[in-house]
Amino acid sequence: MEQARARGAAAPQLFASPHVPEQAGPADSRPARPLIPEQARVVPERARGEHTHSEPPAPGTAPRTVQRHSVRGQILEALRTALVDGELAPGEVYSAPVLGERFGVSATPVREAMQQLAIEGAVEVVPNRGFRVTVRSARELAELAEVRALIEIPVMLRLARTIPAARWSALRPLADATAAAAATGDRAAYAETDRAFHRALLALSGNQQLVAVADDLHRRSQWPLTSAPVTRRADLVADAAEHMALLEALVAEDLTVVQSLVREHLTGAEG
Repeated sequence: MEQARARGAAAPQLFASPHVPEQAGPADSRPARPLIPEQARVVPERARGEHTHSEPPAPGTAPRTVQRHSVRGQILEALRTALVDGELAPGEVYSAPVLGERFGVSATPVREAMQQLAIEGAVEVVPNRGFRVTVRSARELAELAEVRALIEIPVMLRLARTIPAARWSALRPLADATAAAAATGDRAAYAETDRAFHRALLALSGNQQLVAVADDLHRRSQWPLTSAPVTRRADLVADAAEHMALLEALVAEDLTVVQSLVREHLTGAEG
C-alpha cells in the first residue's frame, strides 16, 4: 500500500512555523515544488482588479469582484499538497498570517482553508496561535486501510461480475497517469492521480455517496506519519503497476486475483 511503503530520507520542510526558522531539507532528485504552481498562483487582491472606493472601475466596464471561494480553493489544494509531501510537519503550529504572506494573500482565505482541513482531521485549532498539524499513528493508518478494504473489496468483486470488459479498458488512461506521476517521483501528483483512478473505479457502482466516503478515507490515508521517511520513487512505481494489474484482473473477471490485488494495494504487508 502506498502509505505502508514510506522509506528513504526525511521530507524537506517547505513551510516554517512562526517560532522555528525555515530549514533546508536533504537533497532530493525532484525539483523544488513552488508553494502554488505558477499558473495558479494567487496574486494580491488589488492586482486582480478588485473594485475599491478609492479606485473606481474603468469607464464602460463592470466592477470585478474577488473570487474568494476560488482563492480559498487554491490555498486549500496547496495546503493539501504540502500535507502529502510532508512540508507541513506533524505536531507543528502554523499561523494563518504567516502562511498568508507566503501565498501573497490575506490571512482570511488561509484561515478558511485551515478550518476545512480541521473538519477533515488534518489539523486542529490552537486558540490564539493558529493550527497544529495532526500527529498520526501507524495504528490510525492501519485502521483507515482496514475500513477502505471493507468498503472497496466487496464493491470491486460485485463490479467485476457485472461491468463489461470495455468499461474497464476505458480506465487505462487513468492507470497510465498514475504511472507517469510515479515515474517523476512527485508524491503529491501521484496522490492526485491515485485518488482519481480509485474514484473512477468506484464510480461505476453508481453510488456517489460511496465514492465520496471512500475518497475521503483515501485522502486521509495519504497524510504521512510523524517523522515519516520519504516515499521512494520505486515504491510509487510499484503502486502504479498494481493499478494496471487490477484492471487486467477485472477485464478477465478473475475474482480471486481482484480480491488479492485490492487488499494488497490498500493494506500492503498488513494484508
